[in-house]
Amino acid sequence: MVKRRQLFSFVAAAVVFVAATGGALRGGFGTEAVAATNGTLAATAGCGKAPTLTSGTRTISSSGQNRSYILQIPGGYDRNHPYRLVFGFHWLNGSANNVASAGYYGLAPLSNNSTIFVAPQGIDAGWANTNGRDLTLFDDISRQVENDLCVDTTQRFALGWSYGGAMSYAVACARPTVIRAVTVLSGANLSGCNGGTQPVAYFGIHGIYDSVLNISQGRALRDTFVRNNGCTAQSPREPSRGSLTHVTTTYSGCRAGYPVQWAAFDGDHTPSPVDGSSSPNDSRTWTSAEIWRFFSQFQSTTPPTTAPPTTAPPTTAPPTTAPPTTAPPTTPPPTGEPGSCAATYRAVNSWPGGFQGEVTVANNTATSISGWTVRLTLASGQAISSLWNGTNTGTTGNVTVRNAAYNGALGPNASTTFGFTATGNGDTPPSNVTCTSP
Repeated sequence: MVKRRQLFSFVAAAVVFVAATGGALRGGFGTEAVAATNGTLAATAGCGKAPTLTSGTRTISSSGQNRSYILQIPGGYDRNHPYRLVFGFHWLNGSANNVASAGYYGLAPLSNNSTIFVAPQGIDAGWANTNGRDLTLFDDISRQVENDLCVDTTQRFALGWSYGGAMSYAVACARPTVIRAVTVLSGANLSGCNGGTQPVAYFGIHGIYDSVLNISQGRALRDTFVRNNGCTAQSPREPSRGSLTHVTTTYSGCRAGYPVQWAAFDGDHTPSPVDGSSSPNDSRTWTSAEIWRFFSQFQSTTPPTTAPPTTAPPTTAPPTTAPPTTAPPTTPPPTGEPGSCAATYRAVNSWPGGFQGEVTVANNTATSISGWTVRLTLASGQAISSLWNGTNTGTTGNVTVRNAAYNGALGPNASTTFGFTATGNGDTPPSNVTCTSP
């Protein structure tokens, strides 16, 4: 990630641009992307082809200009496997190289080679999006990548900090049938919002005393998608000044598949806040893990790509006599109790005075479950400060966590995760971690 930048100079100019254009933006990704997200296309044209693109800086002609972007293709790329596609937009006076060298806001190390990453380069190191030129760049890069590489058309994402967050918001507004989810870190409406009436899964992150882009601007972006996604309006709890914590809220009532999350932190204009410290730190920030969990919760709806057999399978004539019957076993085979589940805890990160944990909830049976409840006991001195992908009752001692609206249903042998940050010593893991389901 990146350290704090002085961005005061661009705010007035960007606001003037938006006012002058009325936020009117042009450009479209075409019917292929729209059809793909509606499930009528399995994957992009690049699936099955030997790729010609390679990782590194690429050039492309867009809106009559030569533009560039950095591409990162997963190691061991399989041309028959559809991959996620993540766009990372840089901040003002930043660059595509800054984003790529910082692991695309820390997501690349977490992706385990499951994702194709793109870092576009803005004109004048920003995202004014004049006449929709940067949206057109997004379209053109997407088309070039997807014509050459195997992209899961139901798994496209965007994120960025500050001006990059503004551009991610513009993508969400204008490409709701293309983009699956966005994360806006300390952003504002500076790149326009063409449309902005359709649902998109949305995660906003903002410092409570941001001196460059006031948190009220981040709340306004968030509330666009609270409305669009049909969520229940609320004023999420935010940390107090001096608490050196963050609070993540998952909105309730949202349309299925279109969650809204909001994380407010006790800090200024930075993409890498650290609980328990006033100094940003790329390696210790909680933002990367929370963003990755938000993006990776969405399951692919791409159907299997296995081709049908070219010839009909051989048929076998029925036996002339009935086959012998076998008496059923006196006891059924062990398939697990219907409706049961299991929970497993792991430590993700720790720092002086706090830690981050993750619990995997698994349905290890042959029967689907419709919801789950995890109970765990925190050690003395530990207290949950934020929790995502679930709803907790209690923050200390015996804590109960129930599924969120979007991850309660688990098919046979399926699993999901929820995570949390907590104050206290993380060397002692929670005890009595159990799971039950209806």
